[in-house]
Amino acid sequence: MAGIYIHVPFCKQACHYCDFYFSTSLKYKDELLSALVKEIKLQKAYLAGETIETIYFGGGTPSLLSDAEIGNIINAITEVHSVASGAEITLEANPDDLTREKLRSLKQTPVNRFSIGLQSFFDDDLQWMNRVHRGAEAESSVKRAQDTGFENITVDLIYGYPLLTDQKWKHNLDKVFELEVPHVSAYSITVEPKTALASFIKQKKQPPMSDEQSAAQFIYMMDAMQQNGFEHYEISNYCKPGFYSRHNSNYWRGVKYLGIGPSAHSYNGETRQWNIANNAKYIKGIEKGEIPAETEHLTETNRLNEYIMTALRTSWGLDLNKLNTIATAAANQLLIEAEPFFDKEWIKKESDIITLTQTAKLYADHIASELFF
Repeated sequence: MAGIYIHVPFCKQACHYCDFYFSTSLKYKDELLSALVKEIKLQKAYLAGETIETIYFGGGTPSLLSDAEIGNIINAITEVHSVASGAEITLEANPDDLTREKLRSLKQTPVNRFSIGLQSFFDDDLQWMNRVHRGAEAESSVKRAQDTGFENITVDLIYGYPLLTDQKWKHNLDKVFELEVPHVSAYSITVEPKTALASFIKQKKQPPMSDEQSAAQFIYMMDAMQQNGFEHYEISNYCKPGFYSRHNSNYWRGVKYLGIGPSAHSYNGETRQWNIANNAKYIKGIEKGEIPAETEHLTETNRLNEYIMTALRTSWGLDLNKLNTIATAAANQLLIEAEPFFDKEWIKKESDIITLTQTAKLYADHIASELFF
């Protein structure tokens, strides 16, 4: 089984915190969509005959595409790959795009899961982020999707920024529980270089983010999610039983995936590949029949460290037996390095599986880096 990610690099406007590759100009939209279809065919051998279990439209803002444009891309995939019956097909969407008419048209496509970028239900917070939609639209978009028959919905929330008081954070979570969405992805805001937010902080137009605020709101969220029947199956992801993201879970489990589009990444177990982050150069390369990408051949150490980083983030944990399939005796070495974290009760071992305790989820990246080979 494998997954395919489609990067749609267009947005109506730039969120102040975002460092993903996108353009607010639709100048090359038609040419780029044609290039996506061509790349799917050019890359058909990358997954070496794997059955496609998941397709994920990310961005950017894929909900800017029409149902016909989405259908053309999916058709191109089915022409060169075997797609599993019941494959998970996710479309990232902004609330303002999900009108009743749009939802009815999307219902005619194979899309069966939405990832809706709510971020907050408060207008002042959304304006601070430079989001297009407003709080009432965030709520109504979920309800419209549900009324149209879409049940498999995940929503995004952001926490840890200056405007978000603990009371507002509680309100955002309570509103999500009230909407009865089965999956939530929640991220502490990160100040990425070259973003508007980073510039505002450097110019002292915005205060720096508070690690203490972020930690406190993360802890509150973990407890609230558990009390409302959600499984905390990955550091930033929570779901009702049976509603975990199959596509993203495959990333964390080391399953092969192919990335299509500018800046998209691919992984086949032996190499990692990433396309150029430039629409015009991407289109030009594809038109020549070339993949405008760089490739890295993963060393044994790369593979060990990637597995440690991703596996420890999940409730499924790190399998010591799998570690030994990558490198002989790797498990023994890791257990020696992990002793301080056992002593702190930050990690636990059951059979041959190592997982983080709830307290340790605050330090997941630090723990992983300390265990790297």
